[in-house]
Amino acid sequence: MTPRSGPAPQLAARPKGRVRRQQESAILKAAERVFARTGFEGGTMTEIASLAGLPKANLHYYFRCKDELYRAVLDNILSLWLAETEVITIDADPASALSAYVAAKMRLSATRPDASRVFANEVIHGATRIGGFLRDELSSVVAQRALVIDQWASEGRIAPIDATHLFFTIWAATQTYADFESQVCAVLGKTRLGKADLVRASAHVTTVVLRSCGLPCAGAGPATPPLPSISH
Repeated sequence: MTPRSGPAPQLAARPKGRVRRQQESAILKAAERVFARTGFEGGTMTEIASLAGLPKANLHYYFRCKDELYRAVLDNILSLWLAETEVITIDADPASALSAYVAAKMRLSATRPDASRVFANEVIHGATRIGGFLRDELSSVVAQRALVIDQWASEGRIAPIDATHLFFTIWAATQTYADFESQVCAVLGKTRLGKADLVRASAHVTTVVLRSCGLPCAGAGPATPPLPSISH
């Protein structure tokens, strides 16, 4: 009997697509870690391939050069961060939306500290590779969400506040637990931040943000789930 052609190619393609996604994810995670510790100049494709558990030739199959991989790491980080702003909408309860946004940013600082450090290092050095993104996409998203916060204020749902600078405050307050973890640990007398430390920090940042907007803190917003320790 002649084998039927039809669904077979699609069935064969599915595992290949899944493997590709898994490989790319492993590479991006390894690159994130290397670039967080060495910066772009210090990181090597050989070290990234080794950390990802791949031959260097396989790494070049997915990313032709270090600059392309570095940009992919930054794009992945920014996509994660921008997606979290989607909770800030006109119809949302301001306390719940702002609490959820702070909680999401704290979770990312806890679970993806290297991502935050790569981004911070890039910005400190002039954002030469993502300057266009910051001026265009990021600026546009912040402007849209700031308009929402301004409308909340105009409707008397929150106290008047500089919405754009509110975002800067939230970013600085949440990302410091990844970017400056060593400083935080030194002051707290710890070797690393644990779940209790991050829950305490998240509650504090949420309180600061809500009070800045004239919103009640007790019972406001969704309960923040336990946060994992910052990854190392």
